[in-house]
Amino acid sequence: MSQAKEITIYDIADKLKVSPATVSRGLKDHPAISKSTKRKVIDMAKEMGYRSNNFASSLRLNKTNTIGVIVPKLNSSFLSDVIAGIEKILNDGGYNLIISQSLESEKKEIANAETMFNSRVDGLLVSLAYDTQSLSHFEPFFQKNIPVIFFDRVVEHEKCSSIVIDNFKAAYDITTHLIDNKCNNIVHVTGNLSRNVYSERFRGFKQALSDRNISFIPENIIVNNLSLEAGKDAALKILSMSNCPDGVFVANDYCAASCIVELKKHGIKIPHDIAFAGFNNDPISSLIEPNLTNIDYKGFEMGEMAAKTLIGHLSQTQDIKDTQTIVMRHELIIRESSVRNTI
Repeated sequence: MSQAKEITIYDIADKLKVSPATVSRGLKDHPAISKSTKRKVIDMAKEMGYRSNNFASSLRLNKTNTIGVIVPKLNSSFLSDVIAGIEKILNDGGYNLIISQSLESEKKEIANAETMFNSRVDGLLVSLAYDTQSLSHFEPFFQKNIPVIFFDRVVEHEKCSSIVIDNFKAAYDITTHLIDNKCNNIVHVTGNLSRNVYSERFRGFKQALSDRNISFIPENIIVNNLSLEAGKDAALKILSMSNCPDGVFVANDYCAASCIVELKKHGIKIPHDIAFAGFNNDPISSLIEPNLTNIDYKGFEMGEMAAKTLIGHLSQTQDIKDTQTIVMRHELIIRESSVRNTI
């Protein structure tokens, strides 16, 4: 089937018996064109199915008013909140979004970055995939001075600003809370330690143990992909330990909830036998029984801050060379899963 002819301003001009320049000005709401002529031009454009060639305009202006966003997964309440915050700020600033997910794969992230670059995005917001080792796929952006902002899962780079929370302090706080609730044999379930969020949480965990004179036991570290299935597997590993732990700190809530469910199937009482803490304050933390202690940090606010930082670069109120690391606030949310000192 042949494709319908694309309507141009010349077609509209021919239909209205006016010049193409008049049509162009009418479509752009130019003040030199009368209201009645503008109305005729706009009505005819709609009737004929005219579409503005934004791509051609972007080539002329070297600007698309489009921002790319790459996230690990879209089925995360935290990342949904981040995207909502990004969208609010960018829409208010007149920008459109292209959103893609890496599905926790560096290979997919590389393809996403290439698509964003070829789509001529004005800037890029990125939370890195689980297994990303290199930033070479962002080099085309750096070479053309297209701002790239990392958030949550970040790496240090001289040309990129980052938006994070203090993962070290958050993990330190939550581990100290478990220790204060009579836990001295704590398992830490975490993700890929090459990612900043997990390496910093691990470091905070170890420091809290050291400051309370509790020996660090390497066997008490379980590294997995923090999925629901990984939570079940972590529970089985905990059950097989010769010295059963009295506390567990998991680096995200969904994995923690899955681990709790599996342990309860085997007769473990939470928090009487094992106190539990997660991370992120996802909705599941208030649905699991008992409700889950964790760290809350606002995804919406992080998204807003990432977008504002990017707009600062794009509007030249902030030089792209003036990179910075912005640390957002966090809060320890104490719920029933970790409170043992009153039992």
